[in-house]
Amino acid sequence: MSSAAPARARRPGPGVRPPKRLLPLEAERRLTERQRQILDVLEERLVGEGLAELTMAQIAAEVNCSLRTLYGISPRKDELVLTVVDRRLHRIGRTAIESLEQTPSPLEALRLYLRAVNEAVQPTTAEFVRDFADVPGATRLFDAHERYVIAVTRSLLDRAVDERQIGSVDTAALAHVLGSLGREFSRPDVQPVITDSPKRTADAVAEILLRGLESA
Repeated sequence: MSSAAPARARRPGPGVRPPKRLLPLEAERRLTERQRQILDVLEERLVGEGLAELTMAQIAAEVNCSLRTLYGISPRKDELVLTVVDRRLHRIGRTAIESLEQTPSPLEALRLYLRAVNEAVQPTTAEFVRDFADVPGATRLFDAHERYVIAVTRSLLDRAVDERQIGSVDTAALAHVLGSLGREFSRPDVQPVITDSPKRTADAVAEILLRGLESA
């Protein structure tokens, strides 16, 4: 058996599917190169400073494009903001899934996966999280991506149990805890009381839990 076969086996099962993209790949391919560049710029602006307080006209001015070009991506500001966030979460998710192929060990794959998905809350500010929470559909969007992370996490935990890397545990409960760490530590009321960034805190807590599983 080749060394690649065990790595491919680390991918989640066929029943674990990522959430549907708000901007389907076919629709994104139909955008102009300039519009795709605008989405990239908006992602940087969104994560660093937020867009919730800006009008479509102000956003167009920020990225130096016409309103017509911006409306060609999304007809409403809330939809545009959700599209930019969803596009970023899908990109991070793809990178995280690709990390599973770096090792045949389900537990080590889970470590790499969680570190990758926790990138979604770095370097998100508390102000951005607070503003984004008021955007219609934002909670539903984050819930959909979080459910996927939890499902992938449970799949890897189940494999770790099957391969006797860890003892028998409630993988559903543990996956819920591990898969929601990044979002929990990025909450506006939690960020001020933790001593490190949401990502580093989530990574550290996940590592404590995984080491506990190994030593149990």
